[in-house]
Amino acid sequence: MTQGRPGGAAWAPLWERDDELAAAAQAVEELCADVTTSGGLLTFSGEAGIGKTALLTEVRRIAEGRATVWSARGGETVTSVPFNVVRQLLQPALVSLTPEEAREYLGDWYEIAGPALGIAEPGGRQADPQGVCDGLVEAVKRLAGLHWPLVLVIDDAHWADQETLHWLAAFAQCLEELPVLVVVAHRPGEATGESARHLAAVAAAARSFSTLRALTPDAAAGLTRATLGEHADAPFCREVWAVTGGNPYESVELLAKVQDSELEPVESSADELRALNRTARGRGLVARLEGLGTDVTRFAWAAAILGTEISLDLAAKLAGVADRADAERCAERLCTARILLSGADGLEFVHPLIASTVYRSIPAATRTAMHGQAASVVTHSGRGAAAASRHLLEVHPDDDAELVDQLRQAAAEHLAVGAPDAARRCLERALREPPLPHIHARVLYELGCATLLTSPATTISHLREALSMRGLDQELRVDAVCRLSQALVHNDQLEEGLRAIAEEAARLQPGPARLRLQAVHYMWEGIHAGEEDSPGRSRRLAALAGPLSGRDNSERALLILRAFDAMTRGENAELVVELCDRALVNGRLAPGLGWTDTEWSFELRLMLGSSYAFSDRLDRAESLFTEAVRAYETAGWSGGHLALSHAFLGYVYRRRGRLHDAERSLRESLRLADRVGQGLPMHWEAASMLIDTLLARGHIDEAGAIADQYGFAPPSASTIYVPDAPSVRGRLLLALGRTEEGLNELEATAKALTARGQYNTVLAPWAYDLARALVHEDPKRAGHLVADARMQAERFGTDTAIGEALRCAAALETGARSVELYRQAAAYLEASPCAYEHAVARVEYGIAADSAAELERGLTLARTCGADGLADRARGHLGLVRR
Repeated sequence: MTQGRPGGAAWAPLWERDDELAAAAQAVEELCADVTTSGGLLTFSGEAGIGKTALLTEVRRIAEGRATVWSARGGETVTSVPFNVVRQLLQPALVSLTPEEAREYLGDWYEIAGPALGIAEPGGRQADPQGVCDGLVEAVKRLAGLHWPLVLVIDDAHWADQETLHWLAAFAQCLEELPVLVVVAHRPGEATGESARHLAAVAAAARSFSTLRALTPDAAAGLTRATLGEHADAPFCREVWAVTGGNPYESVELLAKVQDSELEPVESSADELRALNRTARGRGLVARLEGLGTDVTRFAWAAAILGTEISLDLAAKLAGVADRADAERCAERLCTARILLSGADGLEFVHPLIASTVYRSIPAATRTAMHGQAASVVTHSGRGAAAASRHLLEVHPDDDAELVDQLRQAAAEHLAVGAPDAARRCLERALREPPLPHIHARVLYELGCATLLTSPATTISHLREALSMRGLDQELRVDAVCRLSQALVHNDQLEEGLRAIAEEAARLQPGPARLRLQAVHYMWEGIHAGEEDSPGRSRRLAALAGPLSGRDNSERALLILRAFDAMTRGENAELVVELCDRALVNGRLAPGLGWTDTEWSFELRLMLGSSYAFSDRLDRAESLFTEAVRAYETAGWSGGHLALSHAFLGYVYRRRGRLHDAERSLRESLRLADRVGQGLPMHWEAASMLIDTLLARGHIDEAGAIADQYGFAPPSASTIYVPDAPSVRGRLLLALGRTEEGLNELEATAKALTARGQYNTVLAPWAYDLARALVHEDPKRAGHLVADARMQAERFGTDTAIGEALRCAAALETGARSVELYRQAAAYLEASPCAYEHAVARVEYGIAADSAAELERGLTLARTCGADGLADRARGHLGLVRR
């Protein structure tokens, strides 16, 4: 039986914790054995007062002297403070670093994680929460290398802020690679929402998970005798256990009261234990506090309002204690009464149960008033609006325009460090004040912007309400409509997004604002799979964009949209490239149209890169998407934007024939997309590209597994995909031997794309796969399909389009005609930037011509591309040719 050190209530009651301590000791031993040793995660769960804090204190004692130990704890009243616990945790390292040292250690992550940690000023735009989380993970990784071996101890994790728990869940996945031991204690069932999900992920990653139980009667007796003396008799000890239910905290406090009252630990005194126990909690604790005097009680209230790491000076100001000596006297009396503890970081409550009891004992009206005073005290201490916001959230609405301004400023500060949920809480509270009429719509707009990345449905509600009110000038109103349409599209409500844009555009006179709305409308129409008058839209777009020179971003956006439309329709590729070039400034994205600029939707840049990619300008497409990945990584955007950037860069690699690189980039895209959510349009986009790449590699079963994993089957979202996803799905089904399903998919694709006038045979190669599948049962129709595809390919005019059309035509011919067409296809595809398609043409030419030389060329190309199936095919035919 593990015993603590005698000496009253200040020592930790570690009875019946042998298994937990053994696990901790072993983990510390393994951590300290070698710098290459991986760390781990221990979690302890249990109800309030069960001894979690005492256990963590003992873990720290075991590790101290052998490892660097940093610790932090959550607090019931500070759960709304973003990054509070992770800042506490890293404080020892952060305060020891100069700004120059911090920049050196954190490198590129300094600008991303630094603001969240409070060691760098935030940038000018909203930070991506996932990027900030990744930055924090990397920051702790680097600090771990500097402070090896490192033990991180987090108490009351159920009260940790959501942002810290997000980081902790992500960091837990890296521990097998790091010399870091993380020890976490929490109460079950206390966390809610996203915090509960993150905490569950932490528990799932633990190497050891223990649920602490109440003390048995024997342990309670041992604790009683260790505290009061061996003469404590059995009935008395049994009553201690019965009164406290074996709760270690209550047991220690009760025994301390027995010592204070000099009660004899014998059976005749047992009846007094229940009365004594009531003074340790609830109303009994409150009465005991009130007995210390009004000024001391007020000081305790102030400490409870402030939460954790309580500053003596701030508590004194909030309590109205003007003299420092009086403040020190109040703190000392509370420490003597075992309500507060004094440490290097300030004051804290002896136990969270005490903090909760004191906080809830404050009369409601007084508590609300003190939060308002605390906001003022914190603000005047120089900690800023964000630090004061948790107090402002508790103040009753009172038509206070200044409070609304403070909450809006706090929201801006929260957004800048990557805490959109904290910003949302501030703005929602500002609405309840309420704001002045001329400000109200602006607050709703800001709230809608704050939730755009995390909750499109919420954004839709707030922006619609903002647009229904007065108070937004024309520029802001147009921006609100554009963001509303974006949220609707991301929420798979594309038609409603189009309607919102059209209605607002109808209200405006011709000019830059209306032109922007028209551009956004054409953009969403351009990706709308269910559009009824696609040819008519294309004519209108061509007429609008034709005379534009690209003098501003609205004109540049329309040029990009016209280029994308022309590309999907298979118009001349030189026109497509010329339109794309006109949309750039000196060959680069214009200011305001950069990858991290938010005025224009992300999809616009994807359309530009795709237009280049399918027009055989893969060099420009690769440059654009490489820039996108770099821009998002540098800015710390690790969500959907980065996921899609990796996807489109990966697909450029696929078009280039760099299949290994393509697969790697596309799998990274799906990994990032999985972190954002499940079943999103970006999953289909990236899955489609990866399936196409795996089919090119000859990895058919893997392609099928990806399709199953991501539900790559109708029905899909209402947007179109690059490359055309139904074409890819039809090809996959044929490759898997599901011929009838594949034919049905390709027939449906043919009907849908023809109705929309989308004839780019490289973007949507359904005709070639359908023709090959029909060549034996319906050769006449197969021939018509290929003839029409050749006409469309020649109209588009790229070497890739013409070469692929010739290759398919050759497959439908025999004899010398087939060989000649294959020769022409190989020549065109050799001139194209698409190495894989060239490799296929060379192998098929070699097979048709029985040419070992051509097969050797094709085999070399296939190996270089990473096309394993094609290489096997070439080797097989080489063997036949050489016999």
